[in-house]
Amino acid sequence: MIKPIVTDVQQLKQPSAPASRQDLSIGRDLMDTLRAHQDHCIGMAANMIGEGKRVIIAQLGPLPVVMFNPQITAKARPYQTKEGCLSLSGERPTQRFDQITVQFFNQNWQKQSLTLSGLAAEIVQHEVDHCNGIII
Repeated sequence: MIKPIVTDVQQLKQPSAPASRQDLSIGRDLMDTLRAHQDHCIGMAANMIGEGKRVIIAQLGPLPVVMFNPQITAKARPYQTKEGCLSLSGERPTQRFDQITVQFFNQNWQKQSLTLSGLAAEIVQHEVDHCNGIII
């Protein structure tokens, strides 16, 4: 189901609780909502649609990937950039890492690990920040 986008900064600053198998529908809602905003959005976190759970979606090339309880376990090559956010207006400076490894559970609740670089890594870092209540 397409959900409205949260723009309340105080709500977005709340760290998200761990997701469980009972939260799989959040992944479907993120998928639907991302598709509805695909012309100007490449990633979302569950708190952006009013769900305080550690669930994100990232457009990794042609495929949107839903991640439950994502954890960045390695990062390399820091750089400075500017990012925008569907929940906020404008762009803000931030530091990101060009390469990361992220562990998470997929929609079948199987543990996964991906090593990402470039824009894919940046998207995941931005959305994991949302899960941690960090707003750039």
